[in-house]
Amino acid sequence: MNWEESYIGKLRNLVGNQKLIVPSIRAIIEDQKGNILFIERKGKGGWSMPAGSIELGESIFECLVREVKEETGLEVLSAKVIAIYSNPKYGQKNKFGDEYQLFEFLFLVDEWKGSLIKNTEETNDAKFFKLDEIPQNTNEFWTLFHKEVIKDYKQFKNNEKLILK
Repeated sequence: MNWEESYIGKLRNLVGNQKLIVPSIRAIIEDQKGNILFIERKGKGGWSMPAGSIELGESIFECLVREVKEETGLEVLSAKVIAIYSNPKYGQKNKFGDEYQLFEFLFLVDEWKGSLIKNTEETNDAKFFKLDEIPQNTNEFWTLFHKEVIKDYKQFKNNEKLILK
């Protein structure tokens, strides 16, 4: 499905650039060495952890499974929510001038299978990076957000309590 056919694409056609709150997911996927997967989005999207918005008719877990598959080729077998981000400070404008406030579920993917696909319809590359290494070519907002996500992930690993922000 292309962006114009997606729920967000259709919603944007109705409301224009007006600020929206859209439920979405972000996935932390580790390799055996504890490195974290980032994908490089097509266009000028830069690097990001696998992420995306929910579609009508799917659960938030189904959203996770679909987005990870679309962006990496990997199949999520099990995952747990480790943080929820809804604070208005997590808002921004995208390159098209559309405003949004994140309402995001951060999942730790416990189990996955398949082979990593580096080039998909949505991505140019996919690589595992060291836990504290944010890839080059990531804009300032996402660099800061990924640093916070990694900090929250470390906190979760220490006490395994859901983080609400």
